[in-house]
Amino acid sequence: MPAPEPVSILGATGALGYGLAVRLARIGVAVTIGSRDGARAREAAGRACAATGGEVWGAGNAEAAAANALVVLTVPFRNQSETLTNLKEVLREGQLVVDATVPLAAAVSGRATRMLGVWQGSAAQQAQEMVPEGVRVVSALHTVGAAALSDLDATLDEDVLVCGDARADKGRVAALLDGIEGLRCVDCGRLENARTTESLTALLIGVNARYRTHAGVKLTGLPAELWPA
Repeated sequence: MPAPEPVSILGATGALGYGLAVRLARIGVAVTIGSRDGARAREAAGRACAATGGEVWGAGNAEAAAANALVVLTVPFRNQSETLTNLKEVLREGQLVVDATVPLAAAVSGRATRMLGVWQGSAAQQAQEMVPEGVRVVSALHTVGAAALSDLDATLDEDVLVCGDARADKGRVAALLDGIEGLRCVDCGRLENARTTESLTALLIGVNARYRTHAGVKLTGLPAELWPA
């Protein structure tokens, strides 16, 4: 069985990115944590190594983005544009960027249960406009809670809604994330559908606050094989 594809996670000193890093490291994925502050990235990588016994490295965003062909962007929406602008000379043709950004009003001191309008239609579509030619973007992870991911003792049982313009790219993301016990990736169509999946984050924030829980999303009635060869 081939080794899982290594991944760089930018913004992994934050809750969602760190949670994804430890979950992947625990199943044998080599992870590079990226941050604007390389020292913070290395500190987070040390904690992740201690928690999982896995292979985790820390670096500044540019070094981390260059390290692997698969890059996950988990920065807050207010930092998405700046981060991608700073990586224009680093990201290269053939790389795949998984965008988990959510345009919440909280990014501009508003309510976390309200979405911001994005001219391109969604944060993922904005990311696709900003990355260099030949770099493709897939949208995912918007309904997976950071708290549950970070808690390695927590049991996951939810779907990851994946949007992108190439089925092969979405299948590549599914091959990575389906390895995490309790997560199941579902093909939700083209990248333009990310405007819907991103908005579910705001909905879940309200539900989870109301019921004091960490609810996710699970679709019913799907076939057993979601990613046929």
